[in-house]
Amino acid sequence: MNATSTANALMHRAPPAPLQPQWLGRVDYAPTYAAMREFTGARTAATPDALWLCEHPPVYTQGLAGKAEHVRMPGAIPVAATDRGGQVTYHGPGQVVAYPLLDLGRAGYYVKEYVYRLEEAVLSTLAYFGVTGHRVTGAPGIYVRLDDPFGHTALNGPAPASDRFRGLGKIAALGIKVSRHCAYHGVALNVAMDLEPFTRINPCGYAGLKTVDLSTLGVALTWDEAAQVFSQKLQAYLAPRARP
Repeated sequence: MNATSTANALMHRAPPAPLQPQWLGRVDYAPTYAAMREFTGARTAATPDALWLCEHPPVYTQGLAGKAEHVRMPGAIPVAATDRGGQVTYHGPGQVVAYPLLDLGRAGYYVKEYVYRLEEAVLSTLAYFGVTGHRVTGAPGIYVRLDDPFGHTALNGPAPASDRFRGLGKIAALGIKVSRHCAYHGVALNVAMDLEPFTRINPCGYAGLKTVDLSTLGVALTWDEAAQVFSQKLQAYLAPRARP
């Protein structure tokens, strides 16, 4: 199929139905990962998009760019190899994990904009709870100022690689895979976790990167409360681009 026929095929895909959340509860990572791959591999142009929300028992997941040395002391926590981008991260109870399964061609945006929209959903969720999130150039995910998580001062532009996380903690990790214009994997928001397992890895490949959750910042709420807001923000920010 040449570029013109591919573009025509994307233009004539059925309009996407509204994104409806599916609440999976606490589920093991491996079968959830397998189900995402199966869903994406079997989908057609008419397959509705999906939004799965869940939490996982403790697990480290390693992306395609992952290096073994970044998993320093996993102990009894299993390490799962995945086909998403990025390096190692941790999933565990108290973290809202969202897996949007989207046909990006049908939605009308490409990977870079998709990542931007995912991050906007996180930023808007944090703002709902009074927390100011930040992007860091070249480091996907969302960060907060550890000394002033509720302040609105912007970060001071790009910093040297060795200094760009100074004073920051990561509160949301992001990693995706795109196959045949369809995205899977997603984004994880830390709500009220045991953060100790993050100290056993170099989160997302960055040695010494601090990780925080809403509870650590003084925002007391349940997993369900955070997940409901995050779900609503994802539904809003992942809406398809309006067609002319």
